[in-house]
Amino acid sequence: QVQLVESGGGLVQAGGSLRLSCAASGRRFSLYRMGWFRQAPGQERRFVAAISRLGDSRYYTDLAKGRFTISRDNAKNTVFLQMNSLKPEDTAVYYCAADEAGGNLYQARGYDYWGQGTQVTVSS
Repeated sequence: QVQLVESGGGLVQAGGSLRLSCAASGRRFSLYRMGWFRQAPGQERRFVAAISRLGDSRYYTDLAKGRFTISRDNAKNTVFLQMNSLKPEDTAVYYCAADEAGGNLYQARGYDYWGQGTQVTVSS
């Protein structure tokens, strides 16, 4: 199994930037496709971004395109989410997830392991 721990959340003003990190345990981190999801109060958990095992392919929700960048460092067992031009509607708990079975990368059900989440709050 994989244990995931997110960090880097906080309070920022609209237009600001934030970089989230997700540290993973284990020696076979490169075998997992990694994703970021977010969940606002009263909302379902929604896809934000994903990255392939080697980092050669990246996927984004429409709201993230042009503003967010997902990356990974397999040598350090870490995946990142760089968030720029943040908007109040980006406010949510952000979760890191790992998929070992090749499920649907756009849906939470496609991932096998989850972190505890990190709060991102964007003020207007």
